[in-house]
Amino acid sequence: MLNIAVLVSGGGTNLQALIDAQNRGEIPNGHISLVIASKPDAYALKRAEKAGIPTAVLRRKQFSSQEAYDDALLQKLAENRTSLVILAGFLTIISNRVIHAYENQILNIHPSLIPSFCGEGYYGLRVHEEALRRGVKVTGATVHFVNEVCDGGPIILQKAVAVQSGDTPEVLQRRVMEQAEWKLLPKAAALFCAGRLVVKDGRVEIKEEAE
Repeated sequence: MLNIAVLVSGGGTNLQALIDAQNRGEIPNGHISLVIASKPDAYALKRAEKAGIPTAVLRRKQFSSQEAYDDALLQKLAENRTSLVILAGFLTIISNRVIHAYENQILNIHPSLIPSFCGEGYYGLRVHEEALRRGVKVTGATVHFVNEVCDGGPIILQKAVAVQSGDTPEVLQRRVMEQAEWKLLPKAAALFCAGRLVVKDGRVEIKEEAE
């Protein structure tokens, strides 16, 4: 059973999707054992507490340097014996030091079909605003491993979502969450915990399930 740490900044809807999937037995080889928030008023903390999951708050501005923040984050992850880190709407920068410490062990969910509408500055509603501005007919979500390039790590899973006439950024955001994000993230976590994700030449191969 692998320990999973989920890093959050806001409402925690993706965290809730992971908790619900775990409760349904859909992540049989993993267990959410820690939730770390970037601010003390993140509603995601209440979701974790309701589910009986230990929590911690690490505010970047409380640390004198990125190195000091990294030390605290890495210590929390080590104390938790973390095997998988999931970024579920985490808005604090993850440094290369942390990325290297957990190479191919950090998952992120992005609300578009990477490489569209991703990279620096593309998060939250802006992703959906840009999709609508460009007039795309299909958008979606992507789960990928985190590397040094923003939204540039190896892609694990993607799911397409139709853009509908009259969509607002908020309506589209909700549809992408419901139809893609909340399904992909638990599935990717389950695949990782089952040892079925292999990174080779910058790409992810999903191994067949053992008989």
